[in-house]
Amino acid sequence: MTLTAPPQATSAPAAPPRDLSGRDVAIDVQHLVKAFRKRQGGTLLRPQFSESRAVDDVTFQVRRGEIYGVLGPNGSGKSTLIRAMSTLLIPDAGTVGIFGLDVVRDEAQVRRLLNRVSVDAAFYKKLSPRENLLYSAQLYGLDRHVAEERAQVTLKRLGLKEKAFFEPLEEMSRGMQQKVAIARAFLTSPVIVLLDEPTTGLDPKSRRDVQEFVLELRDVHDATIILTTHDMPEAERLCDRIAFISGGKFVAEGTAEELRGLVGEGKTLEDAFIELTGEGLAEEEGE
Repeated sequence: MTLTAPPQATSAPAAPPRDLSGRDVAIDVQHLVKAFRKRQGGTLLRPQFSESRAVDDVTFQVRRGEIYGVLGPNGSGKSTLIRAMSTLLIPDAGTVGIFGLDVVRDEAQVRRLLNRVSVDAAFYKKLSPRENLLYSAQLYGLDRHVAEERAQVTLKRLGLKEKAFFEPLEEMSRGMQQKVAIARAFLTSPVIVLLDEPTTGLDPKSRRDVQEFVLELRDVHDATIILTTHDMPEAERLCDRIAFISGGKFVAEGTAEELRGLVGEGKTLEDAFIELTGEGLAEEEGE
């Protein structure tokens, strides 16, 4: 019997390089810190706490029209970073600027510029996609007819059948619900989109539909996108630049080609991640 070596892992085709050097800075994160306190014993009247930094002195910039990927395992700080950028968490230190607006000082103005899609999107499950989306549109002051037309176009683009527009969400698959979450995020035509693991748990067809839609948003609508993911091929296909995050810190940043080059010829992006962070990636939900 002749034994042969297993085939070497190959990288997905990386996003072609794009010259964004002349573009405005859309997102400017400087020395961002967000910590949480956890109880570590003590008594009822004198509890003892320890502090853990979920985001630890993170600095980066994203230019208008760029897709910027943040790759890291569960618990690395990805979701906390997204929440701080989307005004859902107040930073303990540092700043987040969105087209020159501060996410704390100019919270109301920032919220009009961005929207967020998370892996755990919340809905009224007994209502249909149509009812959920029209309710969200009312919260943003969007015209009902404009919202309904925009929602139907987006859902069809994502592969949702027309009859599903009127069925209760609780009867839909996880993938279909996630497509509704993406449609809801784009009702208001945001210029900044924060995608927190938007394709986790989706079937291959749904994942591809979402990825194609993300590229279309960038190319047609000039949206600036932050994408957190576990999926190396997805990051290579979509992202202009990628940051590795581990223990709340950015360990490395660059194009997929630059990151692979940091660890040697013939290495994959996953090889680079493991060598630079000392961690592996797990395809699990949550943070």
